[in-house]
Amino acid sequence: MERPAWAPRGIDISVPSVSRMYDFYLGGSHNFEVDREAARRAMEFMPGLPKIMQANRAFMRRAVRYAVGEGVTQFLDIGSGIPTFGNVHEVAQAADPEARVAYVDHDPVAVAHSRAVLEGNDRAVIAAEDLRRPQEIVKNPEINGLLDLDRPVALLLVAVLHFIEDADDPLSSLAELREALAPGSLVVLTHASYEGIPLSREEAGGTVEVYNSIRKPLVMRSHDEIARFFEGYEMVEPGLVQMPHWRPDTPVVAEQEDPYAFSGFAGVGRKA
Repeated sequence: MERPAWAPRGIDISVPSVSRMYDFYLGGSHNFEVDREAARRAMEFMPGLPKIMQANRAFMRRAVRYAVGEGVTQFLDIGSGIPTFGNVHEVAQAADPEARVAYVDHDPVAVAHSRAVLEGNDRAVIAAEDLRRPQEIVKNPEINGLLDLDRPVALLLVAVLHFIEDADDPLSSLAELREALAPGSLVVLTHASYEGIPLSREEAGGTVEVYNSIRKPLVMRSHDEIARFFEGYEMVEPGLVQMPHWRPDTPVVAEQEDPYAFSGFAGVGRKA
């Protein structure tokens, strides 16, 4: 298999990556055939996956603009993936040129490509860290060199927690991150769920099995289980809702929307 010039040395390009699959769903070009093959297999069971990812991105952009409007201009985006058009720093810095964004990902391709995209931007960095090791994130020198954790930060966890199994105790990781953030900080979160998907649980389970087969378990949680990730935060209206319903730019007419856009949940919380 030929290695593209942008692919870092030392990574195994024969193994699918969830961040590169996400890039493929969004129409990006930084993915390999192995990623495209796995994504296509997942789409055989759930053909609306690209629409779900688009709804994720649209929610993220609205939440970032909301944060800036609330005076929060520092962003910590964990599980940021491969930069695509309309990424966090672009949205935040369009709203406030002084906004600062620290990206975090453990995929070498995501980190390498982010560094290339961010070159020359002194208000955005990428750090190679893992959500399952929160203390290493908050102590990372690149992050601490950019963000002032004594001031409010918007913590973004968009489409990442459903790749963290219960055995890895994501609630504890989030509690440690929450403790490191100043009062007034926000948490911005989306999560996959069987609730809302326009398929039977058995049909949607085929996609889950594809992710399991590539050793990237996809954990589908219920609304109540996802709500637990907001412990210690006050929910911002309208609460934990389907992505199109979180502060839409224009009124949502369900009959005119792709039903897959309503898969999973999104919400924003504020630390008192």
